[in-house]
This record gives sequence, C-alpha cells and structure tokens, in this order.
Amino acid sequence: MKETKTFSVQFLAQAAMIAAIYVVLTLVFAPFAYGEVQVRLSEALTILPVFTPAAIPGLFVGCLLSNILGGCIVPDIIFGSLATLIGAVFTYMLRSQNRFLAPLPPILSNALIVPFVLRFGYQVPLPIPFMMLTVGIGEVISCGVLGMILYMALYRYKNLLFKPIS
Repeated sequence: MKETKTFSVQFLAQAAMIAAIYVVLTLVFAPFAYGEVQVRLSEALTILPVFTPAAIPGLFVGCLLSNILGGCIVPDIIFGSLATLIGAVFTYMLRSQNRFLAPLPPILSNALIVPFVLRFGYQVPLPIPFMMLTVGIGEVISCGVLGMILYMALYRYKNLLFKPIS
C-alpha cells in the first residue's frame, strides 16, 4: 500500500512540475509559441517521457493549459494538446531505442495535426503542406535540437532527477 502511495505522489509531483514548466516556457516566449511559424521552446520538454512516464500527462496538461491561457480557439486547445499527447506517448514507447528517435514523435504529430488546426480553425490561407513544413521546422528546432540538448544535460542525472520507484 505504501509503495502505491509513494508512486502516486511522486508521479503526480513530476507531472505537475513538468506541466508548470511547460506553461511558463510557453507563455514567457509566447511571441514564438503560436501561429503558422512557431518555435515553442516548451516543446523541448517532449524529450522527458524517455526519463519518466509522468511526463506524458505533464506535457498534455501543460500544453492544454498553455493553449487555454494563450487564448487559443477550442479546436486548437483540443487538437494541439492531443498532438503533444500523441508525441509524448510515442516518445515513451521509443525510450529504449536509439536516443535520436525520441524527438521524432512530437515533431511528426505536431507537423501533421497543427496545420489542419491553423487552416480550418484559424482560417490561415497558406497551403497545408507549406504549414506542415513551417510547423515541422519549428518542432525540429524545439524537439530535435533543444530537446536533444536537454536530453544530454539530464541524462547524466536521470537517476537522481527521475528516481525509479522501488
């Protein structure tokens, strides 16, 4: 019983901290975080499911709150947050594979989903394939470059920061 309670508290604390950091990073860097050309620095955190499953709900809730607080429309709140959730789940599933595969799920899920929200939700007149490219480039910068820098910084301390539940 105590083990389950410890797991729950640790899991919730990690998820809440990740969500809070995601929201703060998104809102502080809001001019870059929204629109058809976006580099959401908080998306670098999508590397965290490699270290802890608590990052999955943390990233989802963080993205959801960021989209709500950022004044996004309902389809963006729903589908943008789901894109981050899908990316986080698949990053977690790839955690034991090559570390360079970890940023791919959030890059792909956002590049495939967000342009449709921009086109049909915000009526952005740009072609969807072009927006897939622009959103994808932003995600490569956020997840691929910054996320991997974060990965390298955290990897050395993973057992201290993301202590496995025993």
